Amino acid sequence: MSRRYYSPRAVIGPLWQAMWAGRHRRWIAGALLAAVTVLAGMGLLGLAGWFITATAMAGLYASTALAFDVFMPSAGIRLLALGRTVSRYAERLVTHDATLAALARLRQTVFLAWSEPDGTGIRRHYPARAQFRLTHDLDALQDVYLRLMVPACAALGGMLLAALVLGWLAPWLGLLLLGWLVALGGAITWILFRRSWRPAARHALLTERLRAGAIDLVSGQTELIMADQLEQHCAGLERVDRRLARIDRRMNRLEARAGGVYEAAGSLTLAGVLLATGWLFEQGHIGLPYVVLAILLVFGVMEPFAALRRGAMEAGRMWLAARRLSPACRPPVKAASGVGAGQRPSGDSGRALTLGDVSVRYPGSKVNALTNVSLTLADHERVAVVGASGTGKSTLIATLAGELAVRQGHVHSKPSAWLSQRTHVFQDTLRDNLLVANPHAHDDQLWRALHDAGLHAYVQALPQGLDTWLGEEGLGLSGGQLRRLALARLLLQERPVWLLDEPTEGLDEVTAADVLARLDRRGRDRSWLMATHMSREAALADRLIVMEGGRVQAVVERGTAAYADTLATLRQHRPIAEPSY
Repeated sequence: MSRRYYSPRAVIGPLWQAMWAGRHRRWIAGALLAAVTVLAGMGLLGLAGWFITATAMAGLYASTALAFDVFMPSAGIRLLALGRTVSRYAERLVTHDATLAALARLRQTVFLAWSEPDGTGIRRHYPARAQFRLTHDLDALQDVYLRLMVPACAALGGMLLAALVLGWLAPWLGLLLLGWLVALGGAITWILFRRSWRPAARHALLTERLRAGAIDLVSGQTELIMADQLEQHCAGLERVDRRLARIDRRMNRLEARAGGVYEAAGSLTLAGVLLATGWLFEQGHIGLPYVVLAILLVFGVMEPFAALRRGAMEAGRMWLAARRLSPACRPPVKAASGVGAGQRPSGDSGRALTLGDVSVRYPGSKVNALTNVSLTLADHERVAVVGASGTGKSTLIATLAGELAVRQGHVHSKPSAWLSQRTHVFQDTLRDNLLVANPHAHDDQLWRALHDAGLHAYVQALPQGLDTWLGEEGLGLSGGQLRRLALARLLLQERPVWLLDEPTEGLDEVTAADVLARLDRRGRDRSWLMATHMSREAALADRLIVMEGGRVQAVVERGTAAYADTLATLRQHRPIAEPSY
């Protein structure tokens, strides 16, 4: 992809709108509470040290012991201790509540984007990746706030407090400490960030690969054994696991070294402040209690850097997750732009869809799958895109459904419903599998769709009817019944344009004829664009578009000799071994 796509603004902008825009008060409140907690802890350390030292010195002489005020400092210590406890609890409550609420909104946004016809398509083509995005990647994004923004705000507050107190003792000492802490913390965090960037991203990618491979191993053992690929698959998982172990060791070494550097830097800072305040005490500019106050304040200022270090270690994983989820959070492009992918409202009321010089290329490929394809579909017209396998028919349908991005050209379309070659079934009830197409449909609409799809009698005969539970990949339904379920989903959507990709592929002649007859009856007021290489499907079309090599080679109208000749070149039927019904 282009550099602009990977730019921080292009990646973070959509995520910011989905997670944080309009709700920034809770995020700011959480960061401020974290800073208050650190300041209260530093103040508690410094004031307690000052009080103990000042009390001990005052007790050396009776006159100073009687005049020394023990009530105000002790009250301040109690206040800071109580305040630190309350602010810590409030900070955890506010930050985690804000983070979990934002992740819930983001998870919903991403899932809805993938569920729409003009979504990214990852849910359909790569379900394991989609699951990983909705779990691991979304969890990684919470660390942006909890391990980067909050610790950075706390560290900044601690540095300012330490610099102000030491600046009150000696202005040059406060400025010197502030500059040293900013340079030290920034440099170490940046170096750790750069060195852990690639390993953290690779760790996330390999974890995704290992998880997907393990799922394939569990769910596809039979197929792997039949193909004599079980040992090779297990060996591949072992290689991925070894690579993960190597990256884990590398990350652990890097974190250990970073921890050692922070410890050494903290010790150097304490030694420097001790020398500086000791010199000030020797010169008579400050008393011994203030020396202890300064040392303990500096001791506490290093605490937030530990959390920031952990955030820097995970920055690569955070950026990878943000880059992969950001496209799903982008608002849809308006039709006025005229260029892009997916369904857009047609500007001509007499046309259901229009493609103008559309070129499409699969990710990672250097060759166009579609090249300069132009076509129009009128209202209530049926068009069949025909040709041999691999000529670009399914690619054209997937492009119109929003599964593939347009490389060049424009697409305008009225709302469409897509009947793909594969029927995707969730491990859920029949009712919920139908409601995927129309979440607001009531039972009467579901039964009507099942009746029109030819599945009404079968479902009615089931003991639990619509509440019948389907197994994984539609276990419990035959191939023909799954196709009828997909047809019922299509009918539930009530959209003016139908995108049909090999609607009867894999069905026997009897089932295929019944499905086509039902499509014909219910689709009389719809516009059809159908990809097929079978004559029984193409015969329903008013116009045939012949494709070859990703290009439109010919357009054939019904009633012409070329129409009959083109039908004759298509496959007549494709029977299957076992019955579908």
